[in-house]
Amino acid sequence: MQAERTFIDDLKYQLKYGGPTVQLIFLNIAVFLVISILEVFGRLMGIEAQSEMNEILSAIFSLQTDASQLMTHPWGIFTSIFAHFSFWHLAMNMLFLYFSGKMFESIFDAQRMWGTYILGGLTGSIFEVFAHYIFPVLQGKSVVIVGASGSIMAIFAAMAFHRPRLQVKLFGIFPVPLIALAGFFILTDILSLGLNDGTAHFAHLGGVVIGMVSVQNLYGKNNVISLFSSLMKRITDFLKSLFSTNSKMKVKKGGATRGPAFKTDEEYNSDKKKRQEKIDLILDKISKSGYDSLTKAEKEFLFDQSKNG
Repeated sequence: MQAERTFIDDLKYQLKYGGPTVQLIFLNIAVFLVISILEVFGRLMGIEAQSEMNEILSAIFSLQTDASQLMTHPWGIFTSIFAHFSFWHLAMNMLFLYFSGKMFESIFDAQRMWGTYILGGLTGSIFEVFAHYIFPVLQGKSVVIVGASGSIMAIFAAMAFHRPRLQVKLFGIFPVPLIALAGFFILTDILSLGLNDGTAHFAHLGGVVIGMVSVQNLYGKNNVISLFSSLMKRITDFLKSLFSTNSKMKVKKGGATRGPAFKTDEEYNSDKKKRQEKIDLILDKISKSGYDSLTKAEKEFLFDQSKNG
């Protein structure tokens, strides 16, 4: 008789097999919990300690648009795209991330998902900073920015511009082309620029730009996400090598064992293009005749691609 899985076991399973959308949501929630627990600790220690704690958390997790603050806290360009200081801000962003991310996963792989999220967020941060130096109404205003909105807009825009005719049901009832929904969000951000509404509209638009660009020349060597992912892999591999104590090859009787043979870029891109074409045909069939019209083999193929992504 198998033992029942605990809550911790379920969390571990979701982190390992839930896909990049679930992993990103977990990461955002974890950062929020760290921030919230430290805020509680600060409040309990008194007003002075609370003020100091808020300053520390802001310095670590927020993007500062003030030049002097940005120079001394440059990491905020990155940390802010995973940070939320309000439960409802987190909840709304994670809901949108789940909706956009699951669609994204049905077509693209995990590496592209992470690359789009991070590069979209970084670009959104840069757009917001530059806007505060270009436009007079924003100049001189020191604004603290947090949230994953720019990253999520990048993911959503990538889907919308890659499959513009894909329909989603608004409120579960009204079928709307994905590109129309994206157009509504983009227009809303453009028309809201300059308003003091507490929303980083330039960060949203920066994410949209990355989303649009990311699906151009999708399988080419110069695709922006492919280049960014390659750069990030080199950086992480370098960092791992600095802290690794294991040898790169394990020696066994008869010689050293080597990893599996790797495909060339051309072979990999060719295989990926063929898979993408098959996915597109299946998704077109779903949009025309519904999911139930798929054959067993088509359903299994689509499931496998989503799982492997």
